[in-house]
Amino acid sequence: MSNRKAVILVSGGMDSAVTIAIAREQGYQVHALSVAYGQRHSSELDAAARVARMLGAVEHKTVHVDLRSIGGSALTADIDVPEQGGDGIPVTYVPARNTIMLSIALGWAEVLGSTDIWCGVNAVDYSGYPDCRPAFVEAFEQLANVATKAGVEGAGIHIHAPLMAMSKADIAREGHRLGVDFSATVSCYQADGEGRACGRCDACRLREQGFHDAGLPDPTRYA
Repeated sequence: MSNRKAVILVSGGMDSAVTIAIAREQGYQVHALSVAYGQRHSSELDAAARVARMLGAVEHKTVHVDLRSIGGSALTADIDVPEQGGDGIPVTYVPARNTIMLSIALGWAEVLGSTDIWCGVNAVDYSGYPDCRPAFVEAFEQLANVATKAGVEGAGIHIHAPLMAMSKADIAREGHRLGVDFSATVSCYQADGEGRACGRCDACRLREQGFHDAGLPDPTRYA
């Protein structure tokens, strides 16, 4: 087994599953990290554990952070999840979520002696979140390299976002090539307790369109 360690953020959705598969193909030892931040349902965390296990992570850690205590999002407060896209940043955006998740990943990477953090953010077929853009990833990498011992005295920290410029169809095709079982993943913002998708929210629409455009069957389980 390779001794190149990577900390990979795993949400349980298709993007992070493909990210793990890409890292494994490149020879990384995967240390999977999920964050229970007070999201609407736990089925995505169940999926994260399932995906990490299926794709060969050497360990999977879940860290708890209570973003529900500050709310501000349809995913962390009693705000309805919209079923139609609109203009601007949608109410499903969770303030500071990716910043917090990457910060936790950064801390764990230092403890593990890893210089590589991977995340499945995407700036093509996504919901318009500001913390899914190249500028955010680049800025966080700069921060990581001035805020850590590894950055100041060591080899430095690199943030990998391999899906950044890929469409959902591209992601579906790449996962298919790498043998990812997408039926094990959960992307829906309001999945039920069994992980079945609503088929109406933005995440569901993007996922369904991606499989359609890729010419692949949609393995999503719908309620």
